[in-house]
Amino acid sequence: MKKAGRSAVYAGSFDPLTVGHVWMIEQGASLFDELVVAIGDNPDKQYAFTLEDRLQMLRSSTKQFRNIKIDCFSNQFLISYAQSIGAHFILRGVRSQTDYEYERVMRNINGDLDQQITTIFLMPPRGIAEVSSSMVKGLIGPEGWEKIVKDYVPKAVFDRLVKNYHGQSKSK
Repeated sequence: MKKAGRSAVYAGSFDPLTVGHVWMIEQGASLFDELVVAIGDNPDKQYAFTLEDRLQMLRSSTKQFRNIKIDCFSNQFLISYAQSIGAHFILRGVRSQTDYEYERVMRNINGDLDQQITTIFLMPPRGIAEVSSSMVKGLIGPEGWEKIVKDYVPKAVFDRLVKNYHGQSKSK
């Protein structure tokens, strides 16, 4: 049974959103009264998709979850964003030992900054544990990429990837 007012933030670049991200969102939606899924936008970073595209794909791929809110933040630490929206928890995914080491350090720094916000780690199931946005982007291009990539991203994202790739191919 959920306690009233339990809110969390799950943040990422979602460039693009993957089935692993959706799994995390599904888990977060079942654990918390409210889950804010926030795109952290770094103006100095190059993204494959615009912020608006990423927001749209995130909304399209998560509309089945009633207790989530889609948002974005820029030029702000995640802990500061969590404070600004009144989140009690930060939800993070850990796929590998490398992820764990990075997330452990960030959890400790965030704990130094605000002991009232708890970081929760979730490990995705084996079938999607290796899926990442970088991996997906790296698979696009060679003949037959669509057959592979379609299993790693939600339909709305796959449709956008196909449209973007084939639109670029025709214009070259």
